[in-house]
Amino acid sequence: MTTHPYDALMDITARPKAVFVRGAGSYLWDDSRKRYLDFVQGWAVNCLGHSPPAVAEALAAQAKRLLTPSPAFYNEPSLKLAQSLVETSAFDQVFFANSGAEANEGAIKLARKYGSLHKGGAFEIISFEGGFHGRTLATMSASGKKAFEPLFEPKVSGFKKARLNDLASVEQLINGNTVAVMLEPIQSESGVWPATDQFLRELRALTEKHGLLLIFDEIQTGMGRTGKLFHYEHTGIAPDIMTLGKGIGGGVPLAALLATERASCFEHGDQGGTFNGNPVMCAAGLAVLDEVGKPQFLKQVVETGLLLESELQKVSVRHGLGGVRGRGLLLALDLKLPIAPGIVAQAFEAGVLLNAPQLDTLRFMPALNVTKAEIAEMIGCLDAILTKAGAARRVA
Repeated sequence: MTTHPYDALMDITARPKAVFVRGAGSYLWDDSRKRYLDFVQGWAVNCLGHSPPAVAEALAAQAKRLLTPSPAFYNEPSLKLAQSLVETSAFDQVFFANSGAEANEGAIKLARKYGSLHKGGAFEIISFEGGFHGRTLATMSASGKKAFEPLFEPKVSGFKKARLNDLASVEQLINGNTVAVMLEPIQSESGVWPATDQFLRELRALTEKHGLLLIFDEIQTGMGRTGKLFHYEHTGIAPDIMTLGKGIGGGVPLAALLATERASCFEHGDQGGTFNGNPVMCAAGLAVLDEVGKPQFLKQVVETGLLLESELQKVSVRHGLGGVRGRGLLLALDLKLPIAPGIVAQAFEAGVLLNAPQLDTLRFMPALNVTKAEIAEMIGCLDAILTKAGAARRVA
């Protein structure tokens, strides 16, 4: 084992001492050559798995041509990626960013700009309890994560919290200062809690009735994660603004803010960023979209998602656990007991990477091209841990 300078990094989260040095598809290797099956994939970032050849080749080719001319000038990959996103979505214009939080920050700014121009200075945005939109001050303020409430006060004002799947709770918060409603179609960080398709359709009708913008944070649900290229496609409606991140770069820092022509009201000087629309990152995005956007690829996501859901339900029945939530390849297993961190630790020792967003919940975010054999390997590990620990009662 190599001795590593752990103390040089700020201690902002608990990490195991393993240092990863290589990845391929659904697997990672640490510096002791131990192999791990990865069902976290950078929190749904590596949609094509670790170091996919298409992304690696696109990065290398673009790096040899042009790293960045600065965002003061056009570059070819950003223009191509923006056009491809427009052609495959309900939106008309794209602003590229470096992270999901930055894209969501842009969405908040765009909504407030719209309010200043078209709604008499309206600035309040209704978001949701349990929601998570990032770690900037504004996106933390928009989030409904309880752990954020005492941090970094005073936060950014202008965010009111409704309850997911409760339309009346949204309507009660609408007033003359309201400009938009913002939500994740599936609240992943709080334990993978989906908004129902019916609720999203009713929310679209409500926002249209009151002349409000509807913002979908698809940082985690976008780019094929739920079996459609974008989650809103499941519902038959479209928001005015959508944000993408995580999977859009396939492992590199890339995010996007998409808006309809009506909502696109930034003026020169309102929005920018040194690395926004970087040609190397956008080249990776083009490679990802080319793969993920294929109908056969999305069909495969649906099929493997149903398989994973079915296998998790079988585990639940065998061990007397709770339900399985989510859609496509963003799923959660309700353990009904606060044992998730212990299971994650045991799985890590066994060479499987899992995630516990809550004490009683396991979250599964594999590569979108995960195989049936890899699902079986993960399920086998989880089943063995639950059996050995006796963590849940067996049912007949």
